[in-house]
Amino acid sequence: MKLIFHWLLSAAALLTVAYFYRGVSVTSFTSALIAAAVLGALNLTVRPLLVLLTLPVTVVTLGLFLFIINALMFWAAASLVSGLAVRGFGAALIGSLIYSVLQLFIGFILDSLLFNK
Repeated sequence: MKLIFHWLLSAAALLTVAYFYRGVSVTSFTSALIAAAVLGALNLTVRPLLVLLTLPVTVVTLGLFLFIINALMFWAAASLVSGLAVRGFGAALIGSLIYSVLQLFIGFILDSLLFNK
């Protein structure tokens, strides 16, 4: 049940990013659902490999390179999902930052308010 709520709220977060930032556009809620699933799959499979491969750069930049990796995941999801469009790498960076902040808020809501034990 928690996974379904997280997926729905992640899709809503993508729509929120598209509403507040013109560099990202989402055509429909269905596209947002698919994009949220693709983003989750990319973050589960590809992101850990990229973090491991770029560990020296991440250490030298004190972790700031992780923002670039997040932007790459966001940009990759946009290239895989036809209903999600990102206008360049800069838009992917800003969109991924906004999406990350919203994901933190979603995690807080789900963990502490809705599904507390």
